[in-house]
Amino acid sequence: MIPEIGHFALIIALCLALVQTIVPIIGAQTNTSQWIAVAKPAARGQFLFIIISYICLTYSFIKNDFSVLYVANNANTALPLQYKISAVWGAHEGSLLLWVLMLSAWTFAVTIFSRSLPNNMVARVIGVMGFVSVGFLLFTLLTSNPFERIFPVPLEGRDLNPLLQDPGLVIHPPMLYMGYVGFSVAFAFAIAALLDGKLDSAWARWSRPWATFAWVFLTIGIALGSWWAYHELGWGGWWFWDPVENASFMPWLVGTALIHSLAVTEKRSSFKNWTVLLAILAFSLSLLGTFLVRSGVLVSVHAFATDPARGVYILLFLAIVIGGSLLLYALRAPKIKSIGQFDLVSRETALLLNNVLLLVAMFTILVGTLYPLFLDALNAGKISVGPPYFNAVFVPLMLPLVLIIGIGPFLRWKKAGLAETFKKLLKILVIGLVIGTALPFVVAGKTSILVVLGISLGAWSICAALYYLFRNVFRKEAKLSSFQRFKKIPSATYGMVVAHIGIGIFVFGVTFVGAFEQEKEVPMRIGEKVEMAGYEFGFNGVKNVQGPNYSSKQASLNVYKNDKLIATLLPEKRTYLVQESPMTEAGIDTGFLRDVYVALGEQIDNEAWGMRLYYKPFIQWIWLGAALMALGGLLAALDKRYRLKLKREKVAIVSANAKQAAAATS
Repeated sequence: MIPEIGHFALIIALCLALVQTIVPIIGAQTNTSQWIAVAKPAARGQFLFIIISYICLTYSFIKNDFSVLYVANNANTALPLQYKISAVWGAHEGSLLLWVLMLSAWTFAVTIFSRSLPNNMVARVIGVMGFVSVGFLLFTLLTSNPFERIFPVPLEGRDLNPLLQDPGLVIHPPMLYMGYVGFSVAFAFAIAALLDGKLDSAWARWSRPWATFAWVFLTIGIALGSWWAYHELGWGGWWFWDPVENASFMPWLVGTALIHSLAVTEKRSSFKNWTVLLAILAFSLSLLGTFLVRSGVLVSVHAFATDPARGVYILLFLAIVIGGSLLLYALRAPKIKSIGQFDLVSRETALLLNNVLLLVAMFTILVGTLYPLFLDALNAGKISVGPPYFNAVFVPLMLPLVLIIGIGPFLRWKKAGLAETFKKLLKILVIGLVIGTALPFVVAGKTSILVVLGISLGAWSICAALYYLFRNVFRKEAKLSSFQRFKKIPSATYGMVVAHIGIGIFVFGVTFVGAFEQEKEVPMRIGEKVEMAGYEFGFNGVKNVQGPNYSSKQASLNVYKNDKLIATLLPEKRTYLVQESPMTEAGIDTGFLRDVYVALGEQIDNEAWGMRLYYKPFIQWIWLGAALMALGGLLAALDKRYRLKLKREKVAIVSANAKQAAAATS
């Protein structure tokens, strides 16, 4: 009965989501406090029943209940426990249940951390999130039921997709979904503000931490996906501009613009239209990514091969969400007025340029991702848009963006002096150019114009961030000591500094690995040695290895540097027993400044095997940069100033809520 309990819990959750959607929003519009009060209990009840449903599905996987079709298709008795747990979200139906769980978890968090907000606003936010929950719960129950039974019951399951049997895939989807779904909170705050007709700085302050947390999760999720592809797919790359990769990257770009735009709206009461549209667009792109992954229109190692009819449902839901949001915005737009004015040279202008570049970059990726689909739909032929297009259109947009990242923090709000700013940053510019010119020679003994440009921009971002922190700590005009100033600096400022340093380190990694990586594909016999990039690879042979649910051919290669053994790599060619799918497991010696990477190819004869050898300078800096960006976002989201402002507002809001309740009962 466990699957039936899980299915019934989902139905109850849908009923609660309907109540959560309808009652609080009507209550907020009619100022009925009893109806407004329904919002939080309904949302918490929905979260509880979705947890029950999710636990039931997880239990079915752990107990190998192959009477459940989804379990039979994605599990096996020999599957290790950690992969049985991650198999819950390993295919369409379970990953959709995980999506619904994440959405209800974000809604539950809103009910907990919104006690200092006006009751009307909270009711509208929770109601909007309930509407999104209704859409996905209906999708799950009507087209993607993970508890569907199968008869006769098979004795054994088909096993989890071998690509997903990797530690990175245990963490990657939950982090990615937390980011995707997290933007629903910023979306709900924007729609709630539009419904209320009060687009002031307060709603931006309330939604800013939520948007930043969502951006942090999405950053971690994308970085983990890149790390997984590098380790698991055996091709030595970290980003391929795969359509499903693009589907997660587009909301990240818009989310980056959103968190900067929210800062301007909160501090200067400007960019209100921008901020509302970015909140709508960020969540809409998350829904678009869901459509692309689940509709069957894409061929990708990341996509779920599903019935295209499911894609029609998501497309319809996407049209309702985007169309309804934009219609509401169009009705309210004439009343939206930005108070703050600013000159051409100001921090607002820098952030505006930042937003424009990020949006243009997003649209170039959107065109490259959807254009082949439109051609195919029109029977105009099949084409593939790959890395050459994306690198050609995306990279030039990022060069001025990194330049603005260094300049923006030094500009004053409203009006700044161009000469004054240039004087502040001249030394940083010179240092960046010196590092960009010298470092490639130190690392690789050669350089090029593009390498100098990339490293100079990375150094510029790092040095500008450190200099900004230095100026704040050692300001001469302040009466406090340097240590006292260091303690008084808001965590959001530290977050900005850390994130911008992360961008610089990321640019270093991308530039060095793109310019100086080496690759060699060779046949190797036992005892043979091959030299590449100053390293010598010695082939020791291949042995058979038996895993819990796979058999493997495992090669052994010694890696030497200056005739000294530095590592023994063990690349594998695995064959999973149930699906008989061959998989490559690379052997990687990871270092701070370089990776040495070996992938085992096909057997040529009794003693010779094909080998792919890679030298990847600074590739770990790509994920180190992403980790620092996420850490910076976390520091910004945890800034105590948000809590202090909310506490100051709470007294006035509690008083207003009490008066509202008294008026409603009189």
